[in-house]
Amino acid sequence: MKVQNNQFLSIEQLQAKYFTQSKQSKKSTDAQESLSFQDILNKTAENAEKTAGVKFSKHAANRLAERNIELTDNQMERLLEGTAKAGAKGINESLVLVDELAFIVSIPNNTVITAMNQIEADENIFTNIDGAVIV
Repeated sequence: MKVQNNQFLSIEQLQAKYFTQSKQSKKSTDAQESLSFQDILNKTAENAEKTAGVKFSKHAANRLAERNIELTDNQMERLLEGTAKAGAKGINESLVLVDELAFIVSIPNNTVITAMNQIEADENIFTNIDGAVIV
């Protein structure tokens, strides 16, 4: 206990000092506890998607392997750039052209759906897209 001028603190002063602090600290812990596990998981997943770049679907990965397509670091950066540009324009399903490679990308899912080179795109017809980006 604190003694000021040989006097003890009053009960009101003690209550104000200790009960106010505990209520404030309780409010901050309540705010942290109000986040559910699902909220924390969703937030972590969103952050991971933002930093990871695009994902390749199983179908796209198979197409890349079948067609012997290997992306250079430069091409991968340009694919990411094209995906970001498409997202900024509000495109949902985009054709992203990088050099002689064509990628169909689901922008909301940040996922490459399929990939092909110029030889496979012999008809030059792409369906189910609502925008195209050439990088």
